[in-house]
Amino acid sequence: MIEWVSLGVEARPVPQPVATPLVWAGAFGGGLALVALLNAVAGPGRPLLALIALSVLAAVLSGCARFTAAPGTAVLCWLFLNGFAIPPEGTLTWAVRRDGWWLACLLGAALIGTALARLVTAHAAYRRLTTVIGTAIPGAEDLPPER
Repeated sequence: MIEWVSLGVEARPVPQPVATPLVWAGAFGGGLALVALLNAVAGPGRPLLALIALSVLAAVLSGCARFTAAPGTAVLCWLFLNGFAIPPEGTLTWAVRRDGWWLACLLGAALIGTALARLVTAHAAYRRLTTVIGTAIPGAEDLPPER
């Protein structure tokens, strides 16, 4: 059976998320560059500023990633926050309340970034589908009737 479809009105596929290792590489490089820049400009010992900047980085990177990349992105950003944004630099420490809160903030930012990106993509795909269904195909009166 032949199905008549106009090529101009067919829905485009939803874009695929970026591979998880690529997102983690971006978190590694971006976290390193961001913390180095903040330490050079604002000086070391400003963890709140670094937490905000790394949370924004995690949300932006997660905008093109799968949900499974969020925990790794948060941990990589936390490593740079804990290792290089607070004194003593270069030493990883674990303070349960502080670091637990930082990890929760970074994970929340990564999950929110991914969720927002998925919602925007789903909305765009829905709009494309509704415009396809509601659009009349030019020259449809010349097509044979469906059975």
